[in-house]
Amino acid sequence: MKTIQIKAHLREETGKKNTKKLRKDGNVPCVMYGGDEVIHFYAHENSFKDLIYSPDVFIIKFDIEGRKIDGVLQEIQLHPVTDRLNHIDFVQVFDDRPVIMNIPIKATGESIGLKAGGKPRLKRRVLKVKGLLKDLPDKLEIDITDLTIGQSIKVHQLSYENLEILDPQRAMVIAVISSRMAAKDLIEEVEEEKGEEEAEATEGVADKEAEARTGNKPSEG
Repeated sequence: MKTIQIKAHLREETGKKNTKKLRKDGNVPCVMYGGDEVIHFYAHENSFKDLIYSPDVFIIKFDIEGRKIDGVLQEIQLHPVTDRLNHIDFVQVFDDRPVIMNIPIKATGESIGLKAGGKPRLKRRVLKVKGLLKDLPDKLEIDITDLTIGQSIKVHQLSYENLEILDPQRAMVIAVISSRMAAKDLIEEVEEEKGEEEAEATEGVADKEAEARTGNKPSEG
């Protein structure tokens, strides 16, 4: 698995005032779980660019003021308006302990169904697996050569050496569907998005009507 090096600093304080200052200076507050202690630290936001804006997964080799710690990304919090990094949680990992990670999927082979005019339908972009660090690959390859139109591959049909797949066994991973079904799926997605937009608009109208009834409508001018 790919690795990335990040140099970081321990946090002496963890209050709101200190956190605000860190972010103002372009740093990202972080927490490391999974070890003998919870570690609060920070690093400049530029240190995380290759980690965050990439489809790949990494083992992060931290140097926290001389202390060497390996970790994996657990959760990212972004600013709701600017999308800048607000906070990151990591989990400490060890060579001799199994780790749980989401590994990206990569379809391989020329599907019979695709050659016949079918369309690929990827239901899962990652699989959650458990294994030792040395056994974790960059990607989980799935051979779709024998898939015809209408066929799919489910979790229980997959296996990888020294890895345990934790996703539901009957969950679909990838399928080959007809062009007609692909078009139908696209229409359903568009209609679903349209419905969500209409619901939001309706809620907005309801809020304004409630303001008018309660007399809390902002004055104009």
